[in-house]
Amino acid sequence: MKINSYLNFNGNCKEAFKFYEQCLGGKIVMMLTHGNAPTAEHIPAHWHDKIMHVCLDLDKQLLMGSDSPPGYFETPQGFYVQLSIEEPAQAEHIFHALAENGKIKMAIAQTFWSVRFGMLVDQFGIPWMINCQKTA
Repeated sequence: MKINSYLNFNGNCKEAFKFYEQCLGGKIVMMLTHGNAPTAEHIPAHWHDKIMHVCLDLDKQLLMGSDSPPGYFETPQGFYVQLSIEEPAQAEHIFHALAENGKIKMAIAQTFWSVRFGMLVDQFGIPWMINCQKTA
């Protein structure tokens, strides 16, 4: 069994995933718009460029998402997307990249459980935790 995060956006999914691709170093392996779907004729024209499904491959781990249909978007709350990163310098780099135009909730720093840990909400409203655990 694998657990993959699936993020919902309020019309800016494509922009968010292009940003994540750049920040996280992954590769978008699928991006389907509503206009390119078999159901496009039943979708309002102003929604054709919105994302029905996107998949970002992060070294065989997937981050997926879509634009919520009009009237269905809810602000994310009660969760964080947590990234476990092995190298402290890479953890710092990714934290600051994701924090661009976002809001830092806990600055990345050493904690009693980790050589680097930080929390932020990115410019798209998605909450992230970056963790670089101490080696045994």
